Amino acid sequence: MDIFHDWQAPGIQTPSVLTMGVFDGLHLGHQTIIRRVVERAAALECASTVVTFDPHPRAVLYPDAAPPLLQTLGQRLEALKILGVRQTLVLHFDQDLAALTAAEFAERLLFKALGAREIHLGENFVFGRGRQGNIATLRCLGVDYGCAAYEVESVVLRGRRVSSTRLREAIQSGQINLARRMLSRPYGVEGEVVAGRRLGRTLDFPTANIAVINRVLPADGVYVTATLIRGVWRRSVTNIGVRPTVSGDRMRVVETHILDFSGELYGTSLRTRFLHRLRPEQKFASLDDLRAQIGRDVARARRYFRHPGVRRSLAVE
Repeated sequence: MDIFHDWQAPGIQTPSVLTMGVFDGLHLGHQTIIRRVVERAAALECASTVVTFDPHPRAVLYPDAAPPLLQTLGQRLEALKILGVRQTLVLHFDQDLAALTAAEFAERLLFKALGAREIHLGENFVFGRGRQGNIATLRCLGVDYGCAAYEVESVVLRGRRVSSTRLREAIQSGQINLARRMLSRPYGVEGEVVAGRRLGRTLDFPTANIAVINRVLPADGVYVTATLIRGVWRRSVTNIGVRPTVSGDRMRVVETHILDFSGELYGTSLRTRFLHRLRPEQKFASLDDLRAQIGRDVARARRYFRHPGVRRSLAVE
């Protein structure tokens, strides 16, 4: 996938079938739109194109109301590539871009620079100064450029529309299975292993302390996870929280115990996917009680990975 950060950059392929938006999380609703773009681009022999924004427009226009993002820009671009997008244009969102009218934005960028033949947008998508542009605007302006615009229906799950806001709420409340359904994949985070207090070793369950770069974390608790180490997905158990039994600083940490693994991981970048919530975080009366509970958590995780359905769907060692 080609990535461009300037709409005037050479190398942009035209004509195109495109969509635009932040696409934070790339949930089922986003995936439906992206797949439509990829399919239509192939049918029309055009370049499948995504126009996205960084930072999130709300972070510029309404900083106090800006949502924490589910993905970094790099994670978002990687997911778009997996979905088959040929090129992505990342627009730096600032006050100058926000000042463009819907007509200026569409004509300069979508029709002239990208040569749009079809535009596919999610329901109620708006753009341009004062949020004045919508699907009707594109249909009207597109007549002069031979471009059609289509609105893609939202995906509904359990009677509610799948959205980045709903996905964020599910993750932050610990509803990992619901989040997985909205994503069609487990929610994951990544970060570098950093030095900790090595308390896990004294409890017989060494952990990797991960400096997570994602801003949205599951609710405090213990989870069955899969962790990518040097290209191999491994079974793991991950704790998120303030470790009330052993620490009084209230600092929230993410620490992962890799099952049946030995070796130093400091400085290694890890990806961790959350598969199942075992329990909330709790304070124990003693280290022995904590050690015993961790042992039960690990035993439950092993049983989880032995389940036939899990073994078929996850390629972990």
